[in-house]
Amino acid sequence: MSNAVVLYTDHGFGSPYAMSAYVALAEKNVEVELIKVDLAHHAQHHPDYLKLSITGKVPTLVHDRFALSESSAIAEYIDEIFPGTALYPRDERERARARQVQAWLRTDLGALREERSSDTLFKKPAHPLPSLSAPARQAADKLIAAAEQLLPQGSDELFGHWSIADFDLSLMLNRMVAVGDPVPTRLVNYVRHQWNRPSVRRWVALDRENAPSRSAA
Repeated sequence: MSNAVVLYTDHGFGSPYAMSAYVALAEKNVEVELIKVDLAHHAQHHPDYLKLSITGKVPTLVHDRFALSESSAIAEYIDEIFPGTALYPRDERERARARQVQAWLRTDLGALREERSSDTLFKKPAHPLPSLSAPARQAADKLIAAAEQLLPQGSDELFGHWSIADFDLSLMLNRMVAVGDPVPTRLVNYVRHQWNRPSVRRWVALDRENAPSRSAA
């Protein structure tokens, strides 16, 4: 099967979901072409893009004329198609838990995502951010409690070895860590360990101002 891979991402490389898909590809050492979709000008709704994405979202992966959106589905596809680092645990129950973590992070904690944008992970805010509102603080407390329960004591990985769920969880926690919100020390250390991974550093190092790409539509 051809290894030609294209990943449609947001224009500023700030989408946590596009980043997750990119990290998955980088862990497999898959060479990928990035194509930016100008969400601000609604390029994701262009008929040509909808033919690929169906859901009109980023990221969308195109591999060997097969197009797939939704980052967790993309990660599972990448893990099944490409050799290299396993993205999910091999144990059935651990794999199910990893998928649970991914699904939860994508469907809950909305107030925290709104007040702690993923943009701050790549560019320092011009001004200090206000304290979290009550709903966002509640979401943050829920996230911290779940992370402390999920992460074994003395471990830098959820399952004793890296998985894509580690990246997704660390990204959500880093929304707070990056701006100095209070987070338990062992979770701060977990975030820093995960963000030192070469696949993650590759995305962080992308040139967000001058990166060449063609239009998605």
